[in-house]
Amino acid sequence: MAYKREPTVVGVPNFNAAEDAATLRGAMKGFGTDEQTIIDILTTRSNIQRQAIAEAFTHEYGRDIIEDLKSELGGHFEDVIVALMRPPAEYLCKELHHCMEGLGTDEHVLVEILCTRTKPEIAEIVETYERLYNRPLAEHMCSETSGDFRRLLTLIVTSAHQGARDEEAGGDHARAVEAAQQLYDAGEAKWGTDEEIFNKILAHESFTQLRLIFEEYKNISGRTIEQAIKAEIGGELADALSAIVECVQNPAAWFATRLRAAMQGLGTDDRTLIRIVVSRSEADLAAVKREYERLYDKTLESEIRGETSGDYKRALVALLGPA
Repeated sequence: MAYKREPTVVGVPNFNAAEDAATLRGAMKGFGTDEQTIIDILTTRSNIQRQAIAEAFTHEYGRDIIEDLKSELGGHFEDVIVALMRPPAEYLCKELHHCMEGLGTDEHVLVEILCTRTKPEIAEIVETYERLYNRPLAEHMCSETSGDFRRLLTLIVTSAHQGARDEEAGGDHARAVEAAQQLYDAGEAKWGTDEEIFNKILAHESFTQLRLIFEEYKNISGRTIEQAIKAEIGGELADALSAIVECVQNPAAWFATRLRAAMQGLGTDDRTLIRIVVSRSEADLAAVKREYERLYDKTLESEIRGETSGDYKRALVALLGPA
């Protein structure tokens, strides 16, 4: 099954950047801020449209719209709006950088961003990261991770350009059978697991090709690749490999489980909640909502309403689109 787009945000027809810029300027100027207008405009425009608004804003008023929004808004509401205003790859690079800066590294964020994106998306992130931070993403990651987990992420990042070409080409059945056999020989068929083979195949191959490989694996082994990973591999590496497998088969379900984790337990992981809602809104958020309800018997909207409040809540709910 090929992956199909199911966005909740598609942009507006008859878009007028200068008009939107003027309305937003009015919403921020003078006494008090009109948050609802900011929500109404920015949660319904596509990212390309938002970039055009930012350009018109600078052109008309000689001001940086992100800086203006930051000075007018606060808290998690500000985080949502600023996230919406950044080009997608730039936003994800800022999130990657943040998760590696300071004490300790949030491996979950590395997995969520790098193991779930297609090769063309990764190639753009790699390029953008170096432009923003003047250092290669692979190098920064190497200094913050270790072992097989580090090797897997490095392979994903360094093979992105090759993979981006393969993604266009479609699947190769004979190669899929061969790769599935290699995975079987590296895991279930032997004593001890050769993680290197798992890393190489899951990091290098395009999602299209991996889909074929996983089907073949089941034919050879009688078990799914997920079952094999759970049985053969542990720790961060297992999480990362499982994320790749699930995003090849059903990305919406994987993101639904991540959203659930962000809202369960003590306190809400707002950063993850915002990142997934914003970054999937133009990809598959409609499918994520459906999977969430199927998995947890609750709507994503009702869960988000229960965990958030005020303009922050209104902005996220607006991005979810109609029920």
